Amino acid sequence: MSKQELAKRYLFFVAGLFVNSLGISLITKAEMGTSPISSIPYTLSIGFAPSLGMFTLFYSLLLICLQLVILRSRFPKEYWLQIPVSLGFSYFIDLTMGMLDFLNPQGYLWQLVSLLIGCVVLGVGVFMEMAANVVMLPGECTVQAISSTLHTDFGKSKVAVDMTMALVAAVLGLVMYQELAGVREGTFISALLVGFLARTFQRLIGPQVQAIF
Repeated sequence: MSKQELAKRYLFFVAGLFVNSLGISLITKAEMGTSPISSIPYTLSIGFAPSLGMFTLFYSLLLICLQLVILRSRFPKEYWLQIPVSLGFSYFIDLTMGMLDFLNPQGYLWQLVSLLIGCVVLGVGVFMEMAANVVMLPGECTVQAISSTLHTDFGKSKVAVDMTMALVAAVLGLVMYQELAGVREGTFISALLVGFLARTFQRLIGPQVQAIF
């Protein structure tokens, strides 16, 4: 891979990271829960001072530590890129949450519209990160670490990890706020839709994007 191609891929990845964070912010603004990967940081951010972006950063670093425990000497050197990626991702989440400060959908219908738009945007962001094929976010790297260690299917491991995160977020919400503060129907809708949309974008425009690189 030439330096020029690598530079294009990283630029595309950073753009995808921004789109990804915008999708998460749109879903979060719908106040119907958020994506499974963001459910724990979001639940914590409801009752504590640090922003959603900062809690996302702390959570990402925790996931990287978990990968180190799981993989040990098999921890790939390129996985250290998760640290600057996590910093950028967390910054983009706070940036897009600020950009959408005006957005406050009223009524279930408009909340649902915001949620679905967010799912589409997040699906585009995930597709862009997949197409760039240079580095993964800590959530996906954690799934890959578990999948490679236990010799399980990545897709099934992803579903299991997402369900675990949503369950932990639900328990945290019940303990801290006596309600399902960070997990609602939007969490499960996004879990079902985003992966499907990302794969659909990959099938429809993936080859054209790769040709650009």
